[in-house]
Amino acid sequence: MRYYIGAEARLRRTIEDAAMSVFESWSYEEVITPSVDYYDLFEQGMGQTEAQRGFRFTDNDGRLLALRPDVTSSVARVAATLLADRPRPLRFCYAAPVFRQQPQSHAEWRRENTQLGCELIGIAGQPADLEVLRLAAEILTKLELQSSYCITINNVEIFNGIAAQLDLDTPARERLRRLIDTRETAELNRFLQDHSSTDARAFAQLTQLTGKRNVLEAARKVIRNDRSVAALNALEDLWTEIESLGLQNEFEIDLGDVPSLGYYTGLSLKVFVHNAGASVGRGGRYDGLTGNFGRAEPAVGFVLNLDALTEVVGRRVSQQS
Repeated sequence: MRYYIGAEARLRRTIEDAAMSVFESWSYEEVITPSVDYYDLFEQGMGQTEAQRGFRFTDNDGRLLALRPDVTSSVARVAATLLADRPRPLRFCYAAPVFRQQPQSHAEWRRENTQLGCELIGIAGQPADLEVLRLAAEILTKLELQSSYCITINNVEIFNGIAAQLDLDTPARERLRRLIDTRETAELNRFLQDHSSTDARAFAQLTQLTGKRNVLEAARKVIRNDRSVAALNALEDLWTEIESLGLQNEFEIDLGDVPSLGYYTGLSLKVFVHNAGASVGRGGRYDGLTGNFGRAEPAVGFVLNLDALTEVVGRRVSQQS
């Protein structure tokens, strides 16, 4: 639990206002979702494993409710139901607390975090992906973190292609995802000993690397299944656009970023800031999520952790004073 008092509370509000002003300048409309909603909403959106990390309880009528563990699921439902007939694209932003049960961890101990986020619904492909990446970079630059942050990008279909080639069942696929995402190299190698796929063993080595275009070049030499190659092509096209905007110093490619949230379908991203101790943001493309509540349509977005950003910016302000 965390209290904010005086100057720290004012700094927190200043950071929130800065992010929301950037969203507004890109024509994103603010949305406020309920803090308490039906648990089924989050199970449909996040999947059972992640939804169960939320705080669940029943009301007097016996209905299972939850404190909001995720805003994206709520926005997806609104888009697919209340706003089904509104012209696309939809651009939404928010500053909202989320509540999750956290395991004991020095890096991520808070049960309540405020997310600064945006969702772009109704546009597929590279232009939309690039828009949200530029938005994230603009917010971090506005906070004067331009020399301290890095946004890593990946495409989850690279991993999905490898997993499909190995013909893994759901538990094995989830174990492989976790071993890659947590960089457990020895366990990952033992897992892959049972599989003869050259692609898989080579991919395991690639997931230990982060970098620029050189990561894509290394991946092309060893990954050959059609699904993963198509994702590599899309990631390379996006990287070319990042280079054309002169933003390559703020971005890196990380093939080991395989998100735990099952709704991601393409681009995935994480945001890191020097001295934060853990990522301060994440996001990606989730083209199938609205289909859980109505009509499926393309969508992409990200969230930044206001509490983590407040600590980072606060330390920088203290050093300057």
